[in-house]
Amino acid sequence: MAYFSVFHNYIKQKKNAIGLPILALIWISFFWGTTWIASKEGVKHMPPMQLVALRQLFGGLLYLLYFLIKKHPWPNKRQWRTILVLSVLNFMLSNGLSTWGVKYISSGLGAIIGSIFPLWIVIISLFRGQKTSWKAVVGLIVAFGGICVIFYDYLNDFLQPEFRFGILLSVIATFTWALSSIYIKENKTNFNPYFSLGLQMLISSVVISSVIGFNGTSVPLSEIPAISWWSIGYLVVFGSVLTFIAFIYALENLPTEISSLYAYINPMVALFFGYLLFDEPLTTAIIIGGTITIIGLYLVNRAIKKK
Repeated sequence: MAYFSVFHNYIKQKKNAIGLPILALIWISFFWGTTWIASKEGVKHMPPMQLVALRQLFGGLLYLLYFLIKKHPWPNKRQWRTILVLSVLNFMLSNGLSTWGVKYISSGLGAIIGSIFPLWIVIISLFRGQKTSWKAVVGLIVAFGGICVIFYDYLNDFLQPEFRFGILLSVIATFTWALSSIYIKENKTNFNPYFSLGLQMLISSVVISSVIGFNGTSVPLSEIPAISWWSIGYLVVFGSVLTFIAFIYALENLPTEISSLYAYINPMVALFFGYLLFDEPLTTAIIIGGTITIIGLYLVNRAIKKK
């Protein structure tokens, strides 16, 4: 009951959108968990940054087409600045590096590292002199510890040299994602956030495509196998379009600490589908780790409720 009481207070304040922020958070928690598997499968058969460029191209075009049909006005100079900043943080760095990283590490390990980003938010807040409840910090650390227990078998990857580059890419990706979350929260504009999202994707796609075209790391489209195209299609629809819409909505209607909690659920989803689709083990460590994670979430929510 305590877990849901935090959300109840915000639901009452959003009478015109009862329950929608919570539903958006649930959607994010599930579908972004499955994108780790889709990304891992996709990059097995093609250059990772080319996958990123194609994903952002198709996703951005869907957004752009919609708003062109609606004849929505284009951004002004100040809004373009925000769009450019977020295109770098959200897509060129965070999404690009995390997809590149999972080329060298397991999807489970990628999901673990992805769950670090709420800790970055707390650390950044501390360095900026903002007051942060010690219970929130403890809760985040405990929850992350639970994720580590769940993926105990994957933690050995940290010791393997061939994974270190992937780990570095993934850690940088989580840091830039945290910066993006804070930037969005503090730099709201009156420009449609979904149109902004589409433009960010297109900009990142053009830049990434230019880079990989210049250094010759792409392959002809005809050589990309069907499995990678299916992965790209899934990532576009559920990763780049529908779930990003839910993410922006949750970020604007829930506190950062709550809207970031999905990062702890994503690895669980990735583990479940890894077990279902790839016969990955379901062990006692997973049950214990899940319990620890829930305790961490409880501590975070209690701290937010008191605040």
